[in-house]
Amino acid sequence: MKVGIVGYGAYIPKWRIKAENIAKVWGQDAQTITNGIGVHEKSVPSLDEDTATIAVEAARNAMKRANGVKPSEISAVYVGSESHPYAVKPTAVTVAEALGLTPYVTAADTEFACKAATAGIQACLGLVKGGYMKYGMSIGADTAQSAPGDALEYTAAAGGAAYIIGGDGVLAEIEGTCSYTQDVPDFWRREGSLYPKHAGRFTGEPAYFEQIVKCSKSLMEKLGTKPSDYTYVVFHMPNGKFPLKAASILGFDTKQVTPSLIVQKIGNTYSGSSLLGLAAVLDRAKPGERVLMTSYGSGAGSDSFSITVTDQIEERRRLAPPVQYYIERKGYLSYSIYAKNRKLFRE
Repeated sequence: MKVGIVGYGAYIPKWRIKAENIAKVWGQDAQTITNGIGVHEKSVPSLDEDTATIAVEAARNAMKRANGVKPSEISAVYVGSESHPYAVKPTAVTVAEALGLTPYVTAADTEFACKAATAGIQACLGLVKGGYMKYGMSIGADTAQSAPGDALEYTAAAGGAAYIIGGDGVLAEIEGTCSYTQDVPDFWRREGSLYPKHAGRFTGEPAYFEQIVKCSKSLMEKLGTKPSDYTYVVFHMPNGKFPLKAASILGFDTKQVTPSLIVQKIGNTYSGSSLLGLAAVLDRAKPGERVLMTSYGSGAGSDSFSITVTDQIEERRRLAPPVQYYIERKGYLSYSIYAKNRKLFRE
C-alpha cells in the first residue's frame, strides 16, 4: 500500500521586521549579524494571529489540494508547536472544529521543539498503513518566542504548514522514515519562563548536526539510497548557514538544498520550518523526483523522510497558494510596533 502526502498547505503572516532594525535597537552591527546567520528579515504575526489561526489557514490550503477529501474522512489531527496559545487546552481541537471535522476524530498537540509536526506525520503514517484510518493530518505552526536582545530575536519567526496523509490520491509517496534521538540540552524553556534559553554554539555540533547527519545517513542506508538519488534535500532551518553545512557534510550539493532555503526571507518558523521548506519544494518538483527531508528538534532529535513525487502533483498544487506567494506578500513593522504586538517587555 502506497501511503504519502495527499494534500499540503502553507501559511506565513504578512508582517516582517528586518534584521537591521533589530540590530539598531541593541547597538549591534547589522551586516555582521546578517552575514553570521544568513537571515535578512523574519515574519511576525499580526495582533489577531497565533499558532491556532496559522494552523487553520495552512490546513485549509492542504484541504484544497487534497483531491476532494471530505472533512469526515480525516480521523486524526495533530498540531506540533512550542507556542500553543494555551498551556492547558489543545490547539488541535480548535483547528478540528474550525475545519468542520467530525467529532469522531482523535486530536492532540505534540511537542518536541521544532520537530513536533514531523512526529505527527509519522503517527499518521502508522495509523493509515495499519488500516485504522483513511486520512490523518499533521500541522506544524509557531509564533516563536525570543527574549529581547537575544540572538534568537533575529530568527524566531511565525508560520506553518499542514500535511494530509493517506493512501488514496497520493501526490508524493513517503517511501520510508526513521528517527534519531538523544538527550542534548541545547535549547529549553522552563515552566513559567517567558522566553527560551539556549547553549549558544553548543546548539550546532553536538546537537543540530549530530541529529541531522546521523538520521539522514540512517534512512539512506535503510533504503539503499545515496545523495545523488535525490533531486532535493530539505533540512530544518534555524538559520541560513546550518542547512548548507549539513548538506555539504552529507554529500549533497548546493543546488539540491537551495530551493528549500526560505529561512533567509522569513526566519525560523520552528515547527513549521522543515515543513515549509518541503512545501516550497513540492511547489516546483516534477513527477518522479525524490526529496529527502530531515527535521530537527532541540532536546534533541530528528525525523527523516524519503519522498517521491507522483504525477498527481501537477494539477493539485495549483489549487492553493504556493509558499512563494506568502513570501512576497509582505509589509514591514518598526521595532516598537513589533515589540508592542509581541508584548516583549512586561512588568
